[in-house]
Order: sequence, then C-alpha cells, then structure tokens
Amino acid sequence: MAIQIVMDRTGDSRHPFDPNDAQELATAEQRFYELTKVGFTAAVRTDPGQVSQIRSFDPNAEETVFIPRLVGG
Repeated sequence: MAIQIVMDRTGDSRHPFDPNDAQELATAEQRFYELTKVGFTAAVRTDPGQVSQIRSFDPNAEETVFIPRLVGG
C-alpha cells in the first residue's frame, strides 16, 4: 500500500492507494498533477531522514509528501 500525504495549514490529509489497482493508481496520479499544478512541491522518501523532490508521478513511490507553497507577507 502506498500513500500520498498532503500538508496544509490544519495538518495533513492522507490518501492511501494500492499501486496494483488501476483505478486507485489513476486517482493518485491525477491528485499528483492537480496538486503540483497549483504549486505544491512533491517529495519522496529516499532513505531514512532523506527526501528528494520529484516533478512527475512515480507509481513505485511508497510515500509521497506534498508541501504547499510558502506564502509570505
């Protein structure tokens, strides 16, 4: 089971999906591109304590974290 974690001002929302289920995989891919299109940064865990930014959907990623764009002011 893979998971997409979307961070926001209230904490996070978690969206688990089965990468072997075509419909769930398509939904996860759509979520990835919708979030990155509006400015979220996507990152995957590469090693304990290490993350790497990604710019395209990785169906093999066990955990993808979406970090919102910082708003200054």
